[in-house]
Amino acid sequence: MIKFLDLHAINAQYREALIKACTDVIDSGWYIMGEQLAQFESAFAQHCGTTHCIGVANGLDALSLTLRAWKVMGKLSAGDEVLVPANTYIASILAITENDLVPVLVEPDERSLNIDVDGLRKSLTPRTRVILPVHLYGRLVDMAPIMRFAQEHSLLVLEDSAQSHGAQLQGRRSGAWGDASGFSFYPGKNFGALGDAGAVTTNDEALATTLKALRNYGSHAKYQNIHQGVNSRLDEMQAAMLRVKLPYLDKETEQRQAVAQRYLSGIDNAHILLPDAGQPGQHVWHLFVVRTAQRAALQEHLAKQGVQTLIHYPIPPHRQAAYPELNALSFELTERLHEEVLSLPMGPTLTEREVDSVIAACNAFRPVVSG
Repeated sequence: MIKFLDLHAINAQYREALIKACTDVIDSGWYIMGEQLAQFESAFAQHCGTTHCIGVANGLDALSLTLRAWKVMGKLSAGDEVLVPANTYIASILAITENDLVPVLVEPDERSLNIDVDGLRKSLTPRTRVILPVHLYGRLVDMAPIMRFAQEHSLLVLEDSAQSHGAQLQGRRSGAWGDASGFSFYPGKNFGALGDAGAVTTNDEALATTLKALRNYGSHAKYQNIHQGVNSRLDEMQAAMLRVKLPYLDKETEQRQAVAQRYLSGIDNAHILLPDAGQPGQHVWHLFVVRTAQRAALQEHLAKQGVQTLIHYPIPPHRQAAYPELNALSFELTERLHEEVLSLPMGPTLTEREVDSVIAACNAFRPVVSG
């Protein structure tokens, strides 16, 4: 079976360095908010091209704490609206509602599957305060017009960069476009820790200062709490793992892009719609997502051919039981996408033979026509 993602093979490349990093942390006797975190934050901020990186416990906290910080700073109030793509993963929505803000779901552009200015313009209301563009599947949103639109309407921009580590457009990386950006380092991401981890990047010093307190019980100094904060700290062990892997992120991105290019040039089947790659460097291929009206049949066919696939995502946020208040809404394109998308194997350790096998299996697919 060709695995959808082989995390063992990915991390095996750095096994000795990871073990040494673990040993260094154990031997240091310091496990929370220490030198490993400080050095990782500095390195990742430099990688993204921002002045600040604030490590937190996971990607959801990266988004929710940023919105919370803006409320603490007086930039947002309960009931304010956040424009967010309707076809995102539910975490983007959870961060909004957790802060008593209102998600306004926006249909994506059908070609890029990302939010665009046309959709934003249609959804703008007097209560809109934030745009939350999601760089879905690893493709960086076309951010320049988004930022112009935000400036025109005095809106904050929070990038959801959970899937787009290293993506770049016009010389600027994911995480350096908006007022802030939330990253996830979940193990299956392009840049993954060996457990849950996340971070916020920003050039706003006041926001960074507020976030550093909020993640640590609302405190900058022990036993002095200036905000009602939470416990959401990127621990020393995960920071050390990420420090080991960061220097290899660009190489792994190139390997993913090479796999994607082979898929794009090799898969030729009228029943399978391929994704759009955008401009060079814009897509880092966290996922290689094809579309087909015969998804169940294609997934079954590929499984029989020894190809593991996954669906990202089978149920759109507005149809989830967690949000009954959204269930009556209708988003034609989003609903169709969630019925058609299928993710092929993608990762930096796929071999040429495995890629050829996936291509051959896709090209051999012929749906059964009933009646």
